[in-house]
Amino acid sequence: QVQLVESGGGLVQAGGSLRLSCAASGRTFSVGMGWFRQAPGKEHEFVAAIGWSTSSTGYADSVKGRFTISRDKAKNTVYLQMNSLKPEDTAVYYCGASSRPKVLAEYRADEYAYWGQGTQVTVSS
Repeated sequence: QVQLVESGGGLVQAGGSLRLSCAASGRTFSVGMGWFRQAPGKEHEFVAAIGWSTSSTGYADSVKGRFTISRDKAKNTVYLQMNSLKPEDTAVYYCGASSRPKVLAEYRADEYAYWGQGTQVTVSS
């Protein structure tokens, strides 16, 4: 079992930055971690992922070059640094942990078995 707690969401103006954190506990050794988001009326979508090999990361095209995912294994925490935020980034952001070991970044939501409660990010224009 893995427990996940997100933090760091909030209200920011377009062009601003936020850093989301996801604190993990439980059986976190070798799992892959990812961030997904869901905006009102839209589907749950992949944002970024990082494998157990922290050199392996992946991003959705919509955030590439603006968001950076990182992982501190000593603290069991994953971060999502979000820069140059746009109104279309407004959503609830969820942290996920994979159901099995993932050396490489995993973008498929069905490979994630554990989810946090979500944190709201609102970007005003």
